Amino acid sequence: RCRQRSAERLGMGCASLLWGWLLLICSWGLGPPGVGAAALSAATYVLDDIDGLGREFDGIGAISGGGATSRLLVNYQEPYRSQILDYLFKPNFGASLHILKVEIGGDGQSTDGTEPSHMHYENDENYFRGYEWWLMKEAKKRNPKIKLIGLPWTFPGWIGRGENWPYDYPDVTAYYIVSWILGAKQYHDLDIDYIGIWNERAFSSKYIKLLRYTLDKHSLQQVRIIASDRLWEPISFVLLLDSELHGVVDVIGAHYPGTKTVPNALLTKKKLWSSEDYSTFNDEVGAGCWARILNQNYVNGNMTSTIAWNLVASYYEELPFGRCALMTAKEPWSGHYKVEAPIWITAHTTQFTQPGWSYLQVDGHLEGGGSFVALTDGLGNLTIIIETMTHNHSQCIRPPLPHFSVTPQRATFYLKGSFYMVETLQVWHSRLGFESGNSSLFQQLHPIKVWKGSFSLDLNIDEVYTLTTLKIGRKCGCPEPPPPQPFPSNYKDDFNIRNPPFSEAPNFADQTGVFEYFVNASDPGDHVFTLRQVVVQRPITWASDADQTISLIGNFKWVNMTVTCDIYIEKQRDGGVFIAGRVDNGGIYVRRTQGVFFWVFADGTYRVTSDLAGEEILMKGLSGVRDNAWHTLTLNIQGPSASGLLNGYPLWENVTISKPSSGWAAIGTRSFEFAQFDNFHVE
Repeated sequence: RCRQRSAERLGMGCASLLWGWLLLICSWGLGPPGVGAAALSAATYVLDDIDGLGREFDGIGAISGGGATSRLLVNYQEPYRSQILDYLFKPNFGASLHILKVEIGGDGQSTDGTEPSHMHYENDENYFRGYEWWLMKEAKKRNPKIKLIGLPWTFPGWIGRGENWPYDYPDVTAYYIVSWILGAKQYHDLDIDYIGIWNERAFSSKYIKLLRYTLDKHSLQQVRIIASDRLWEPISFVLLLDSELHGVVDVIGAHYPGTKTVPNALLTKKKLWSSEDYSTFNDEVGAGCWARILNQNYVNGNMTSTIAWNLVASYYEELPFGRCALMTAKEPWSGHYKVEAPIWITAHTTQFTQPGWSYLQVDGHLEGGGSFVALTDGLGNLTIIIETMTHNHSQCIRPPLPHFSVTPQRATFYLKGSFYMVETLQVWHSRLGFESGNSSLFQQLHPIKVWKGSFSLDLNIDEVYTLTTLKIGRKCGCPEPPPPQPFPSNYKDDFNIRNPPFSEAPNFADQTGVFEYFVNASDPGDHVFTLRQVVVQRPITWASDADQTISLIGNFKWVNMTVTCDIYIEKQRDGGVFIAGRVDNGGIYVRRTQGVFFWVFADGTYRVTSDLAGEEILMKGLSGVRDNAWHTLTLNIQGPSASGLLNGYPLWENVTISKPSSGWAAIGTRSFEFAQFDNFHVE
């Protein structure tokens, strides 16, 4: 109907408008070539602040975690690691993010791996585990104004006292979360701005109130609470019923809202955020999805912040949701990374706005399809972001996208109120080239002259425009990173590092349990520095963690391999460890992992199984292995056959392997138990 009306209007006033259009063409220029003027529908839009402004803008961000999505980033050598961080966080450089949201590690599987907790055990506190502290500091170093959010996906098992539930002892959970916030300040000088409840799981009103009380008791009044990082309901309804809860929740955060909100959420008068969104493969369609929701989350849903899962794809691509990130950096061994299209789509908004700006009160829908938003700093500056993404080129991974159509169109904007005196707008443009495969990303075009408070723009499909009074935009390009290379085919780690910069060894991707550098003070010399599995109680899970612990490494395409590792079982009687090859799964699917697993147990037996669960037994027997002693395991896989050595001597051989055909190498334990590994080698 919109298109029909605008076409009728165009027909009736065609003659009188013709000279006007010619004048516009002469004085302001058209968009990029290829848009036939005769085919354009036309419509006008008014930008005015005379009757006040819309909602306050809270910023665009991304998530590290949920989980282990930044795992490989920390292992990059300089200058490549700093270049990647610059593209993400440096103002007026690349994505220029306003918000960084991180997982509060809880020792459990949270999508692509586990992230370590600051409190593995009740009497344990360590604020240097993992890499989120480092990442927040790197973000702050580049942009001191960046907002920081913490959110747990999983919790250490001791918090539930044996139950898979964090709310039975809400004072314990509140203490645990507030400890993380206090530790961020005490050990890293990081001020956490917002804290969440429990990612995509149930919330407890009693716990949220107690969390606020505990924050205030520790003089953390400035930390705001987001709830409930799931759906708009039931949190919105409960806030309307419970005035005390309404008083302590600052932001309603919904996940993958499909650009829509619900009446109850609006009635709360709270800030509304899409606190996790996108999660889409980072090709041109992913960029189209991101461009569409960055605008339409506000236009359709009054959401003033949109946060992408995830920040950077720094995890093995064959894990779940490979490359569902703003950019890709999954090869620390080569230094290769890729600045994907979503980085430059982000820049269209982030480089020309700041949290604290306000949206203008506009409808925001373009008559030919697509959307626009307009924001101001209240000091005379104006930024307009326009997107014309077509349906098939902007589908996010979820939710399903109802059909709509977008056509080439001419948009005329009238600037009124305090914007009437604007004379020139800077222009930044992206065109996603699906048919041609030739995208033009974040290019600065000639400025537009505003004549008597108005200007026109010809819009093609699958484009993004930023029109702004600000002259600060920049598309920075570092030198090309090194070319991609597969994981080294001969890889060793003896873990001999006295003061490691991170708690985890490079390239190992923990999928259940947590494997950390360990100093074995009682060892006579050969095994002082080791890698130790340290989670000894099943965590409060978010996904289906395995009953065994496992850490992956290497190349998913590996077929033939020899894996060697020294192992040390700490758990008496029923302890056990494994080394493995051709491991085919991880992340949220870790329970169904298959491969070739060579197990030894503290009772002196061994097994060879084709699954992590240890149920599909290919061979078993006596090994003589015992706990609290070092042994060397070797697993050799060649074509359809595998063999195993213990301390250099054959223990079993000629076991037939039918599946999987390829996969990673891995180490792990029979249960949540202490065990150590040393002198790892895969070839």
